[in-house]
Amino acid sequence: MTGKQKKFIAVTAGLSLIFGIAPVADAMHIMEGYLPVRYCIAWGVLCIPFLIAGFLAIKKSVSEHRKTIIVLAMCGAYAFVLSALKLPSVTGSSSHPTGTGLGAILYGPSIMSILGIIVLLFQAVLLAHGGLTTLGANTFSMAIAGPFISYGIYKLTLKLKVPKLGAVFLAAMLGDLSTYCVTSFQLALAYPSEIGGIGASMVKFMGIFAITQVPIAIIEGIITALVVMALETYAKPELTEIGFIRGGLNHER
Repeated sequence: MTGKQKKFIAVTAGLSLIFGIAPVADAMHIMEGYLPVRYCIAWGVLCIPFLIAGFLAIKKSVSEHRKTIIVLAMCGAYAFVLSALKLPSVTGSSSHPTGTGLGAILYGPSIMSILGIIVLLFQAVLLAHGGLTTLGANTFSMAIAGPFISYGIYKLTLKLKVPKLGAVFLAAMLGDLSTYCVTSFQLALAYPSEIGGIGASMVKFMGIFAITQVPIAIIEGIITALVVMALETYAKPELTEIGFIRGGLNHER
């Protein structure tokens, strides 16, 4: 990696640290103690197979593409900073970008389960965003469901001949929105409406989220596309090695 590339990564990491620490607030995603214990346990158990797959995927990627570790770390920093920037949305939760679409697009969705849970754990412990009891639920919505949707959208749009940056934008935007659809379902499942049950409660949560989340998702899509443009300029050898740019190795995801 050239000096110019190292400078770009260093600046990105620095900005991530600054913006990630600055917005210390009441909660990130579903707050500590908001979900009943049985739901916390259930969502945590549901995450286990994805985390195992993610661990194996990240181990393979690190061993086969050691020169791309800095880019992988940057994907984690990117998720950290964006998911720490939150706007209040509804009691017990908040609206914010997720930042997981970038890593899912570059490295595949499995790896983001590991990066995502690390991000959520650090935010819960250091910034009081989210919580340890709700770590499983937050991991499933932001680090599993969102990345898998982003990756699927990215691959689908490429097959439909959408330009790469357009595919990146749609993947990041819809991955962000899908995270909040899952979050709405998690909250509705735990707190169904007296009239209409889970479905009515989910519609209510999604309606409240949409006010802030739709513009946030659009902005995240734009930012992610810009970051990809920068990486294609400053980290082209690394993106070629993982197969994001044609001519590199075929990267299994």
